[in-house]
Amino acid sequence: MADEYMKRDGWKHYNSSLQKHKTRIEREYSPAQAGIQNLWPRQLAQRWTLVLFVGTCLLYCARMAMPISAVTMAATFQWSKIDSGLVLGGFFWGYCFTQILGGHVSDKVGGERVLVVSTALWAMITIATPLLAHFGSHALFLMALSRFLMGVLQGVFFPSLASICSQRVLEGERGFLMSTMHSGCYMGTLVAGGMGSVILDLYGWQSLFYSFGVLSVLWALFVWMFFLKGEVTPKQVKTNNSSQWTWLRLLALLKNPPVWAMVFTHMCISCTSNTLLSWLPTYFKESFPHATSWVYNVVPWFSAIVSAITGGYVSDFLISRGYGISSVRKLMQFLSMGVSSMFLMLVCEKTFTSFTSALFFISVAVGLTTFTSCGVSVNVQDLTPSCAGALYGEF
Repeated sequence: MADEYMKRDGWKHYNSSLQKHKTRIEREYSPAQAGIQNLWPRQLAQRWTLVLFVGTCLLYCARMAMPISAVTMAATFQWSKIDSGLVLGGFFWGYCFTQILGGHVSDKVGGERVLVVSTALWAMITIATPLLAHFGSHALFLMALSRFLMGVLQGVFFPSLASICSQRVLEGERGFLMSTMHSGCYMGTLVAGGMGSVILDLYGWQSLFYSFGVLSVLWALFVWMFFLKGEVTPKQVKTNNSSQWTWLRLLALLKNPPVWAMVFTHMCISCTSNTLLSWLPTYFKESFPHATSWVYNVVPWFSAIVSAITGGYVSDFLISRGYGISSVRKLMQFLSMGVSSMFLMLVCEKTFTSFTSALFFISVAVGLTTFTSCGVSVNVQDLTPSCAGALYGEF
């Protein structure tokens, strides 16, 4: 359905080589073979949306456990700043290795299975982290290794999510699903920063890993028992072509300007989001030293949760009212990058120096950046639904 919709709307705006490639795919596959018959019913999609939201929240809780505990662990095990950097940096080294592979496997066997298996594995690593930390003289190495493996296993999450969205959800409902999933990132960050800090102070850093790890195992077990054992069990899409052809098709897509436009746009918004995540506490602490810390650590990210869900609803509403998919995606991305940048520039102006105004402008900017969830993040599923996971991994 995505291919047919984009044929009427989005694809006509792209170059002829991409149109030729899409036409060849449509000749070689029927709609049933392309997985179009695997769409979730509306009620099932709503249940999956809630379950995946919780899974995304737990993903970020487990991811944030080490950064929250790093200072305490460094003091306990007498780590230097270099040692702490090696442990924390290990996650990102592993995270970049499985993006494309995770998306490719999800496109083949179903992203639901990939998510459940990977979640169970990184949850067990989370639980085992306190035990590895006390493993004699090799503790530092094992900590860095565990973080690396965490990155490897969590790296498949968002490519798998993109694959699920493209295979199981209608075009007009994908924006809300992806926006809800990304709002789970902010919820997980708030939960880890709020509850995690309390757990750390009351019960010690080990309890942080045990709590988030056990909850993640229970989530994986719940999804496996109640969602993947019935009629909705993911089925592998059978084709007459080999996986090598799929990789060749993916490489062929990289020759097209629209694909590189998506990659470049995603890179820009990711740099902005990560900069805000790292820079905001320092900015408020240095500019407004007497401000209450929990206010500026909570309000912008709470606004991001509300904005992400609202943006997804609005984008799906516009599509349901007949607006073109490509036009809606471009509008949301413009709001995410263009309008949010204007509010960030207002923060830089000396005219607005009060804490309230700075908090307002930054909260609006952070909230608007979440509109990318119904912009470029879902656009890849509109263009190439059959290999959306693998192409999303390129981002």
